[in-house]
Amino acid sequence: MQHSPRFLKIVDDARARIKETNVDEVKKKLDRSEKLLLIDVREENEFSKDHLPGAIHLGKGVIERDIESRVPDLNTPMILYCGGGFRSALAADNLQKMGYTNVLSMDGGVRGWRERSFPMTRE
Repeated sequence: MQHSPRFLKIVDDARARIKETNVDEVKKKLDRSEKLLLIDVREENEFSKDHLPGAIHLGKGVIERDIESRVPDLNTPMILYCGGGFRSALAADNLQKMGYTNVLSMDGGVRGWRERSFPMTRE
């Protein structure tokens, strides 16, 4: 997908303030059964097709509104992902602004996950 320059500008701005991880590191964390919360910030129709095992859905459009009721502990280790790592970067930036201290955005997103043939689920 070709993203617009203005969208990429705000993503780059967010990326200057957040921490990112990559697909391989997330897979290693899951394989080690590290305690973390995977949050899929894609649209509901994307999530329902498939998602990372164990992920919850909090779409980019509602995550800021709903995160406190779903994740009240501001120190919860969270990894946010989307299709490629752009929407998750924006969401991670906003969660940090809300006081969440342990948020990572997965660069590469679902596309990178699929490229490596890592498992997906429909639960």
